Amino acid sequence: MNGEILFLAHRLPFPPDRGDKIRSHHILKALAKLAPVHAGCLAETDADVANEPLLAEVAATWCMPRRSKSLPAAGLEALVRREPVSLSAFRSAALRQWVEQTLRERNISAIYVFSGQMGQFVPAYWKGRLVVDLVDVDSAKFESYGKAGSGPRSWIDRREGRLLRGVESSLVSRAHTTLLVSEAEAEFLRGRTGGRHDVKALRNGIDCALFDPDAVLPEPSLGKKGPHFVFTGQMDYAPNVEAACRMTRQIMPLVQRRQPQAQFHIVGRSPTREVLSLDGLNGTRVAGEVPNTRPWLAAAHAVVAPLRIARGVQNKVLEAMAMACPVVLSPGAATGIDACLEEHFLIAEDDASFADALMQICDEPRQARAMGEKARRFVLDNMSWPAMLADLPHLLGMEPGKRRDAA
Repeated sequence: MNGEILFLAHRLPFPPDRGDKIRSHHILKALAKLAPVHAGCLAETDADVANEPLLAEVAATWCMPRRSKSLPAAGLEALVRREPVSLSAFRSAALRQWVEQTLRERNISAIYVFSGQMGQFVPAYWKGRLVVDLVDVDSAKFESYGKAGSGPRSWIDRREGRLLRGVESSLVSRAHTTLLVSEAEAEFLRGRTGGRHDVKALRNGIDCALFDPDAVLPEPSLGKKGPHFVFTGQMDYAPNVEAACRMTRQIMPLVQRRQPQAQFHIVGRSPTREVLSLDGLNGTRVAGEVPNTRPWLAAAHAVVAPLRIARGVQNKVLEAMAMACPVVLSPGAATGIDACLEEHFLIAEDDASFADALMQICDEPRQARAMGEKARRFVLDNMSWPAMLADLPHLLGMEPGKRRDAA
């Protein structure tokens, strides 16, 4: 590759404070080391607009129009166009025009599409290298929602899953390479698309210097009573909401029979009304958005991830492991992390097993600390971002260690 890179992402990759933005942030910075990058993304909040200078520090040029279309408006547009709501919600005439202008005026050799809904901005005439990072198989996620739900919402989710599946198949057929966050997701997509295309896993990494237990003081509000169990995540994201409700309503009563003072802390931005209603129930405290999750991880006796619906690698799990926290996971939340059961974390499928695993951590603190230390060592040795992104030059058709500067 002798040219420049066009990078398209559905959200501003700054700051790296949620799962998708962490991945897009590190990929964008890695791409900028290979060649000049022209970045197109969408702003959702005033905070995004305020963080635009961070994008300017990395990108040679950039475009970040405000995403102003409401979800109901996107839904109506999707019905008329017979397309997924995900495409309508992220459509932008300004961004499309900027992409066309960039392809005309710059020597673009490769386009990196981050998240399936951004594929709509790649013109049909583009014949250069196209890398599509789907991250997860979103269609399967919506299919799961549709099966688990009922009423109009279930119909909406089933429709979204069906239409997204077609979008994903089309992108896979166009792309030089399609990337997923884990080998399990990649194999699942290969099965859906007949295995005729290049589908690879590009796993998430972790910033082990940032998530260092020796550099963080525990959150003081947790106090001495406990044990304290912590769940982190974007708390208007349906799988996280369901997991928090499961922990509060089904697992915590079993825990409190043996540990009456046990507390469960929900830490993450934008808690829904349903999440907020959990505060005070069965030892649950809803912290909501906090400036920094690391002190909460440092104070936790265990970090929990009781996700029933989980696609790809969970950043929250990697962060907890890097902080040397004992972690109890559902099987889905452990997907894509090639660590050893009982050596690096515990897996529990049903509610009773989950409560038993948490009691095991409380009853055997020395073994729990040893498991946390081994988990951090595993992440340090195997899951740093540089190690995860080492194959990017090959994917973009460029020799490692050689950056192409703009003319």
